[in-house]
Amino acid sequence: MKRIFLILTVIGCFSTSCGSKKGYLDRNDADKSLQEAVKKLNKNGDDQDAKDAIPVLYKNIKTKHLDNINAYGYTQQLNKWDKIIDDYEYLQATYDAIINSPAAFRLVTPESYSTQLVLVKDSAAEAYYALGNNYIDKTGRDNAKQAYLNFKKATKYVAGYKDANDKMQQAYQNAMVNVVINPVQENTYFSQPGWSGFGRNYSNEYFQQNLLRDLSYSNRYAAKFFNQREARALDVKADWIVDFRLRNLDVPPPVNSYSQRSVSKQIQIGTDTAGRPVYKTVNANINTTRENFTARADMEMSVTEWSSRKSIAFQTYTEYYKWQQETATFSGDQRALSTNDWNIINNTNNNIPNKEQILTELYRKIYPRVLVGIRNAVDW
Repeated sequence: MKRIFLILTVIGCFSTSCGSKKGYLDRNDADKSLQEAVKKLNKNGDDQDAKDAIPVLYKNIKTKHLDNINAYGYTQQLNKWDKIIDDYEYLQATYDAIINSPAAFRLVTPESYSTQLVLVKDSAAEAYYALGNNYIDKTGRDNAKQAYLNFKKATKYVAGYKDANDKMQQAYQNAMVNVVINPVQENTYFSQPGWSGFGRNYSNEYFQQNLLRDLSYSNRYAAKFFNQREARALDVKADWIVDFRLRNLDVPPPVNSYSQRSVSKQIQIGTDTAGRPVYKTVNANINTTRENFTARADMEMSVTEWSSRKSIAFQTYTEYYKWQQETATFSGDQRALSTNDWNIINNTNNNIPNKEQILTELYRKIYPRVLVGIRNAVDW
């Protein structure tokens, strides 16, 4: 009896899809549901579910979006234009879907909202253009940004609206800041026995020149970048100054640790009288010396407005560089050693990095983060 009930249940699931697929009228997104119903009807003009749903969906969509448009008309918020345009575009998309489907068009006579869209986009463009004009003559980078964004919004809705493109460029120039990037200042003490090399100029070269190159590559930001020498040569007045300070550079001397392990391997030493291989176990002891250290550096980045000494951005970046090497000796039968064992035993080079190499690795890790930090500071 239970088996018969289970079979009937499965059959019922196939006939009703067990609720896994909601009908067109049961879904939350009526706009998407209508589009899918029209596509279904285009493939199968006899699909009754789609035929029944399309008139109801069209009526619901029309009521919903027209009610939204009417409600937005009572608000003074500027973004009402974006919402009104969205609703009209949904209505127009519904019209386009039905008018381009002979099967759907036989069920519904849709209304086009193309004229309303043109009119409301023109009203939106005028509203954003007027707001842009309110900011364009005000001083300050934030005002220039608001002017730029509003003129850009005007041209989004009506291409080439009035002189919005020209005023966008004016706002962009108003927001322009001349940024002088200084070299890294190393406020650390570095003196450890056994370390050689200093690399004093590496920070200047890596940070200052590479940052100037990477930041100047894009015109996305209303900012121009210079080093001090370029700013003086071009008689450029600095608006913002970017300073770097390397603090807490910690490079401890290598720590040695020792370990011993035994290895063994079976090797063939011949054959018996029947021609079968004869094996022997060979053994060796490996004495390993491991040298390692973990270096750390903290890099402070500050972006300051030159005239007011106001802080624009401040961030500390911390990175680590881990180094280790292994050397080894062995006793016993060398035939017990693996290729990896030989690589360690043959590693007789003294590869302890000098200061410049350590700084190179630390700066290489810090650099992308600093670049993003400056971009975020000048982004608008």
